[in-house]
Amino acid sequence: MAGRRAGVTNLCGPRLLNTRQKLSPARLKTALADQARALGFDCAGIAGPDAIAQAARYFRDFLDAGAHGDMDWLAAHPERRADPRGLWAEVRSVIMLGVNYGPEQNPLAILEQRTRGAISVYAQGDDYHDLIKKRLKALARWLVAAEACEVKVFVDTAAVMEKPLAQAAGLGWQGKHTNLVSREFGSWLFLGAIFTTLELPRDNADTDHCGSCRACLEVCPTSAFPAPYRLDARRCISYLTIENKGPIPHEFRKAIGNRIYGCDDCLAVCPWNKFALVGREAKLAAREALRAPALDELARLDDAAFRALFTKSPVKRIGRDRFIRNVLIAIGNSNDASLADEAQRLLGDASPLVRGAAVWALSQLKTRQEFDALAARALNAEADESVRAEWRGSSPAARPSS
Repeated sequence: MAGRRAGVTNLCGPRLLNTRQKLSPARLKTALADQARALGFDCAGIAGPDAIAQAARYFRDFLDAGAHGDMDWLAAHPERRADPRGLWAEVRSVIMLGVNYGPEQNPLAILEQRTRGAISVYAQGDDYHDLIKKRLKALARWLVAAEACEVKVFVDTAAVMEKPLAQAAGLGWQGKHTNLVSREFGSWLFLGAIFTTLELPRDNADTDHCGSCRACLEVCPTSAFPAPYRLDARRCISYLTIENKGPIPHEFRKAIGNRIYGCDDCLAVCPWNKFALVGREAKLAAREALRAPALDELARLDDAAFRALFTKSPVKRIGRDRFIRNVLIAIGNSNDASLADEAQRLLGDASPLVRGAAVWALSQLKTRQEFDALAARALNAEADESVRAEWRGSSPAARPSS
């Protein structure tokens, strides 16, 4: 669930005159695939703009059920997502491209380190939007030079249904967790798209290879899949820690554990990952500081330090306050009473969102007597009603008296 900043570019230009013979569509497609790999893409395929009618129906059902939560941008202009021609009437072919970001380590291992934060694999390195967009532009310019056409490039930020289009282009299939699965790269592919006015030969759509496996459905800590191939984003930890702007609902806080930005559980347990390779792009590799950051150190980040730590990272877009909210939920789940000092210090934070999360963290780490004493003092000074509601509604965990 990535940021919504502009990710579309319209590129056009003349063919290179007298520098090469006109290629047949089939030879142009082969040359395009070779150029894509030379630019760092790990896979490429071509689909028609009319290839996702069935996915469009699933999308409408998703919206009708309200499963998109507060992601209003998903519900805006659904007709554009349902058919690429609704976004750009002139498109004749959709070139789908993938970049492998397979992790070096098991993403689930950190969940046992309760005093450290788990950041989703995709967000531990540089922002993939920037890297892939540059490559898409370079490939698009090559295509325009090779054959007179118009193109637009997209990377996860416009009204494009990348995963169904990637399946239609043969890059993989949408698994029961609704994410793309590749027989070659498992669950770890970033996607980008080039729309073009050229008629290019289509690839065969991939078919579903999930079989009877339910690993991704059963591992979800918050039961975000009401049925195979259906996601209720309102229950998804990625949505709750990234897209959700307010307090995290009480019913999901314990299940979040130490996940402070996103969740990889349903991706990581997929059996097809046994064939996956570690990503080869250094800029997407995990930064050492983000592999397993200590919760107490993260809790001390002010806005400037937050921005410095997450420079060029997708984490930066949620802002310091929402991030510290997530860190405090993880602190509350740490079962480490020594972290209560960090939560107590944040009771004086300028953000009501942070103060409210600090209240809950303290309710999990303090004895009832300690918590009630804090509440008695804090309620006299707290003016924000949402934070006052946290004091009144948080139920201290059963901890022995000190």
